[in-house]
Amino acid sequence: MGGEGWTHTGPYRPDLAAAFRQAQDEELARDDRGFAGRSVAELWREPEWIDRVLTGGTRTVLDFPLVLEATDPHDGPFLRPLTDAEVRTWAPGGRPTHEEWAAALGSGRLAFPARGQGNCTVLFRDGVPVAIGYWGVTSD
Repeated sequence: MGGEGWTHTGPYRPDLAAAFRQAQDEELARDDRGFAGRSVAELWREPEWIDRVLTGGTRTVLDFPLVLEATDPHDGPFLRPLTDAEVRTWAPGGRPTHEEWAAALGSGRLAFPARGQGNCTVLFRDGVPVAIGYWGVTSD
């Protein structure tokens, strides 16, 4: 089986790791996926949760335990922000809007990562950061 691609947007915060945790907390509050009463950190200590993510995933930001640095060479299951150079390959101005991000993903100018991995980038409106765009591929 191959992984399944997904996209998600979440609130902007200058600290990408904090924005990621907020997006995860909001997603978990929306749907606990049968793991009621547990935090994201607690889920990633649960063998049943890890097995679920590695064999099917949630198709959301919950599929990753943490955010790496943009230049970190490690593979998934991790979320990695794009570097400025990577953003500029599909958004030459370096401040992509939600529409540019969606169009780049839809056209293939912005690739989905390998199975079990995810990426994120800041999205702008009128030059001001307003959201974080997340996209990834499940591990299954």
